[in-house]
Amino acid sequence: MEKLNYAVLKASGYDGYILENAPEKVLQFGEGNFLRAFTNYWFDVANEKAGWNGKCVLVKPRGSHGRKTQIELLNEQQGLYTLYLRGNVAGEKIDRKRVISSVSRCLNPTDSKEDFDALMALAESDDLEYVVSNTTEAGIVFDPACQLSDTPCASFPGKLTQVLYRRCQAGKGGLIILPCELIDNNGKELQRCVNQYIDLWGLDEGFRTYVNEACTFCSTLVDRIVPGGIKDEAELNRLAQENGYIDEVIDVGEVFGVWNIEGPAWLEDKLPFKKAGLNCPVVPDVVPYKKRKVRILNGAHTGFVLGAYLAGYDIVRDSMHDDAIRGFMNKMLYEEVIPTLPLDKKDLEDFAAAVQDRFDNPFVNHELMSISLNSTSKWRARIMPTFLDSVEKNGTLPQCITMSFAAYIAFYTNDIQELTDKALVCRRVKGNTYGCSDDRWVLEFYYDHRNDSIPALVHAVMTNEQMWGQDLTQVPGFEAATVENLNKIRTQGALAAFASCL
Repeated sequence: MEKLNYAVLKASGYDGYILENAPEKVLQFGEGNFLRAFTNYWFDVANEKAGWNGKCVLVKPRGSHGRKTQIELLNEQQGLYTLYLRGNVAGEKIDRKRVISSVSRCLNPTDSKEDFDALMALAESDDLEYVVSNTTEAGIVFDPACQLSDTPCASFPGKLTQVLYRRCQAGKGGLIILPCELIDNNGKELQRCVNQYIDLWGLDEGFRTYVNEACTFCSTLVDRIVPGGIKDEAELNRLAQENGYIDEVIDVGEVFGVWNIEGPAWLEDKLPFKKAGLNCPVVPDVVPYKKRKVRILNGAHTGFVLGAYLAGYDIVRDSMHDDAIRGFMNKMLYEEVIPTLPLDKKDLEDFAAAVQDRFDNPFVNHELMSISLNSTSKWRARIMPTFLDSVEKNGTLPQCITMSFAAYIAFYTNDIQELTDKALVCRRVKGNTYGCSDDRWVLEFYYDHRNDSIPALVHAVMTNEQMWGQDLTQVPGFEAATVENLNKIRTQGALAAFASCL
């Protein structure tokens, strides 16, 4: 069987949308599974639904160190790859296949002088309009060792500065820059790094004006779970037989996807996504949407998974089939979280409804223990702000969130066995041991308090300002409620404790 390319795809009888030739309008730093299931998918749909007629050039941000990379595999397939969007929507199991044809070619400028020259040539193109990136959270950093003469700079912001400088020198128009890295204010941070390189390299004020006025740096928020490629050989063989070709860079993502872009009002009509009917709103401030995601999606995870694990469940999907756990999560979201958020209530409720579908994805075995990592900082960042806002607004304790705090303590103290160099080992009622993974000082704290009475333990946790940034015993009634809830979890079980909130 032959490897995927345009000729092989045509011969396979594929009848989906394909665009073989189009101008290269997007320079994309990053070739990983996420961007290919997210931004390249958006642009592919825009080609089909909005007549955008554009291609993306993918750039590997770092060298390959001699390994065969997705860049090479994609080039061998002429930029084509198969994307499966899988999930659960309103109770319906979805498994959609689409061959993505929005990628024209891939470059590896770190390992190839020829590819670096191609990158600089692309910088001068009249067709180029956008820069997209996902270089991990550590990618948007200023490295003072980078120089303009590097071929290329080691850092992503350094490479971008080289591209923009070449483009400015060629007299070409500014670009719209859409970083997808999961850091706060990613667009502003990237722009700040570029300005640092202007200072470091002593570049002219005309270029500074070009960067800050002709170019548009947008902070964005991305949301799609992308588990990545398919590793099971039997499934790969089955799909190859169904498709009529071998695809070495198959990608898989969930059905749900939203891309919030902070930018000027004119950008929504400039981008092809609105016309294509895609969930990609341009907003004046992306911060409320990040708050929505953190407090609803991430907060839901942290709010129920520790209790669900103690109740005997191992993966998210199975937890969603338990009436008590699902009911607990939904009450927390709709009655306690949503009223604290500064967005349209219908928008928030629709997002929360999608969360339940996403957690019930029949194709993803999302382990509760993987979500439990670093739950101390997660509870503080994802849930505590909602808790404090709710208390301030209503003057009462939010019942489910208060219970989630007790479940957090129970998870870290349930029949403690030992403290190893890697984890705090506990045992759940089901009989198996499990390892709590967190900052070392957190694990040592709980191990040191393993023999405390429930009231003493709760008091020690709540007054640990290193954990919470404040003394939580100062919240009226919280300490007494947590003592009662923790006692309920230990004597009646986590499931009964969750059910008592309904």
